[in-house]
Amino acid sequence: MASQVKGFTRVIKAAGYSLKGLKAAWVNEAAFRQESVAAIIAIFIAFYLDISYIDRILLVSSVVLVAIVELLNSAIEAVVDRIGSEYHELSGRAKDIGSAAVFVSIGLALFIWALVLWQRYFSG
Repeated sequence: MASQVKGFTRVIKAAGYSLKGLKAAWVNEAAFRQESVAAIIAIFIAFYLDISYIDRILLVSSVVLVAIVELLNSAIEAVVDRIGSEYHELSGRAKDIGSAAVFVSIGLALFIWALVLWQRYFSG
C-alpha cells in the first residue's frame, strides 16, 4: 500500500504543483500573459489611487478573478486538446463556455473599475 503524503509535506508538494501550473500557463498561454501584465498594472494603479480599502479590494480582486478564470479556461482547453484534435460538438462547447467565463469575468472587472472610479472621481 502506497503511503499518502500528509501534513506540511503535502502543502509543500501542492505549492510546487501550483507553481508548475502558473509557469506552464505563463509559457504556453498568451492570454494568461497578457491578462497577468494587465492585472499587475491595474493592481499598482489600485494602490496608487486615493480610494477606500473596500474599493481597493474590489479593484484588485476583480482583476485577480480574471486571472483565475483564465487559468481554469486554459486547463479546460488543455484537457480537451489532450482528448483529441478532431472536432466534436462537446469539445467545442466546453472551449466556448470556458472562453465565455473569461469574457464575463473581464466584463465584471471593467464594471467594478468603472463604478469605483465614477463614484470617486466623477459623481461629485
